[in-house]
Amino acid sequence: EALDVMCVKGNGASISALRESGVDAADVLIAATSMDEVNMVCCLTAKRLGAKYTIARVRNVEYAMELSLLKEALGIDLVINPENAAAAEIARLLRFPPAANLETFCRGRVELIGFRVREEDFLVGHPLSAQSGQLQSLPMLFCAAERAEGDVVIPDGSFVPQVGDRLYLIGQPTGLTAFFRLLGRHNPRCRNVFLVGGGRIAHYLTAILERLGIHVKIIERSLDRCRHLSEVLPKATVICGDGTDQELLEEEDVTASDAFVALTDRDEDNLIISLYAMQRKVAKVVAKCNRQNYTGIVRDLGLDSVISPKLFTANQILHIVRGMQNSKGSVMSTLYRIADGGAEAAEFVVNETTRHLGTPLKDLRLKKGILVAVIVHQGRTIIPEGSSTIELGDTVIIISSNQGILDINDIFDDSILDLGAGNQ
Repeated sequence: EALDVMCVKGNGASISALRESGVDAADVLIAATSMDEVNMVCCLTAKRLGAKYTIARVRNVEYAMELSLLKEALGIDLVINPENAAAAEIARLLRFPPAANLETFCRGRVELIGFRVREEDFLVGHPLSAQSGQLQSLPMLFCAAERAEGDVVIPDGSFVPQVGDRLYLIGQPTGLTAFFRLLGRHNPRCRNVFLVGGGRIAHYLTAILERLGIHVKIIERSLDRCRHLSEVLPKATVICGDGTDQELLEEEDVTASDAFVALTDRDEDNLIISLYAMQRKVAKVVAKCNRQNYTGIVRDLGLDSVISPKLFTANQILHIVRGMQNSKGSVMSTLYRIADGGAEAAEFVVNETTRHLGTPLKDLRLKKGILVAVIVHQGRTIIPEGSSTIELGDTVIIISSNQGILDINDIFDDSILDLGAGNQ
């Protein structure tokens, strides 16, 4: 009723149920039940029945150590671990606290960062073209903007940032760091992180942070879970208690932490204690929340870093499916949905199917809502100008609003170019 899809009632690991659903003719099978073992058996069975590509959601920490063997033995083409992906995203945010969200391209050479415009920012009330003197030397670009009322635009020089806007920057990490220094928001790196909730995300996140030399304090309600975490994460401080108890948070001196991350099983608890941590002036606050209808409300209250493991799963699957739709064109190596899905950032590798190679960008007509944000040419990261060209072998990052770009050729408005050629 809600999604206009065909549903078959049955056990996803059952041969008869899979046959009834037509798995033998399926291009992609996605197994995302709550049980890892069912997902893996489902993929194995589907592959034997003829499914071309299988995706399994596998969340167990023990299985995460054996993924390469499992994939080979069970015929799984892609394993998705939403908790591990969420932990990696949170770790990136803690590495760069000024960002509300942070995505990476080209193996870390390029980063895309979102942040909320504040009243004291020098950008407010002035068109971006007027900022060029201060920002011209920085290897970065304003690539998208989400207005306070929810509209998403690809900004040009006439765009005027306002308080409450969510701006997205893309460029080299050094350029983004320099920009936030100019903005007066460059915080020192986190050294102490306070986690509430000791589930899988907390386990993965603590392991990542400990490798970075960051001390972690975890509050978890379950005594058995606390014992387990103490054994597998001996460097972390694990406290058994209710992380939503304000008195306990004060006793454990939450204000002395550089960052606060709420990871309980209840979205409502995560958001409320995160707002409390913000009230207590913790420099960086991150909350886990899977219900998308809550995120807009809390962002209006100033909580920008909200992580959704379910959304990570959907985005990874979307990337694979979109890439399969364009199997003969340029290779899409990365896809991120930004501005709550109002825009997308896609990374393509240019091959011989790409049109207009060597033509300056100023001589091309691009579709409305398209921005060529970054070109990586022979290892050199370029923020493109009108004279820049796209060459064979380049990596190109495209920002698009309200368009599902499958191939780099989809950005060109060739109807206008063809008309001009005919007149000649």
